[in-house]
Amino acid sequence: MTDADDTTYLAAFRTRLGLPGIIDVHTHFMPDQVLRKVWAYFDSAGPLTGRAWPITYRADEQVRLKTLRDFGVRAFTALVYPHKPDMAAWLNEWTADFAARTPDCLHTATFFPEPPAASYVREAVERGARVFKAHVQVGGYHPGDPLLDPVWGLLEDARVPIVIHCGSGPAPGTHTGPDPIAGVLRRFPRLRLIVAHMGTPEYSEFLDLAEAYADVRLDTTMVWTDFSEADAPFPVHEHGRLRAFADRILFGSDFPNIPHSYGHSIEALERLDLGDDWLRQVCYRNAAALFGLE
Repeated sequence: MTDADDTTYLAAFRTRLGLPGIIDVHTHFMPDQVLRKVWAYFDSAGPLTGRAWPITYRADEQVRLKTLRDFGVRAFTALVYPHKPDMAAWLNEWTADFAARTPDCLHTATFFPEPPAASYVREAVERGARVFKAHVQVGGYHPGDPLLDPVWGLLEDARVPIVIHCGSGPAPGTHTGPDPIAGVLRRFPRLRLIVAHMGTPEYSEFLDLAEAYADVRLDTTMVWTDFSEADAPFPVHEHGRLRAFADRILFGSDFPNIPHSYGHSIEALERLDLGDDWLRQVCYRNAAALFGLE
């Protein structure tokens, strides 16, 4: 689809479902120099991507913001993630400023297992951070690292959601998969985790975690798109659990770093044929309730 086609399709989708907009919990806005390094990594088909990955929405920040708004996205995130120590606090300063000048962006923050993590996470919460991002694959850390214990405890008590990439897709990391994060949940069972990409490719195991922990949610980022289905198809036998967890699945896109059109992310959900009310919950209502946007 072209951007114009997407805009028309998404407007019709929202009208048909009676939605005031779409809430996208998995979008990336970050300092320009960092984003360009991310794009360069995707362009090189680095080992963590596992395959060629063209960036569809490679544009300046204001163009990307306008694109999302034209698509009817009412609220979104600025997911940032450090790959080394002494980076997270600086990223949090940037995201706080970005949220202040971008009212439709949920104030986003991040962390890394390092001695000052508890301090800057507490500061981010006090400044109004509404969602955090953790990236176990890129960060290369174990989510059960003792340096993160005070962070998990603080976020559990503050009830702030964390979008966490902890599945082993698109390429496994040293500490990805369900077991490391399951250990964290055993000690911090009220964490509001949003498992990115439905836990690709360990879909069933992460649905098991959602079944065991009432505050675990999952986001749809890139799942069921043609790109993902070619490498990590979602098991058809789990469609029943998609219905069962209709109130705990949130729409995500990975914009702008997606190898397909934005509309295809929604089209992929429609193809599941799980009903209009399921789509209403996933694309708007669940996130609106979680983040108090209604």
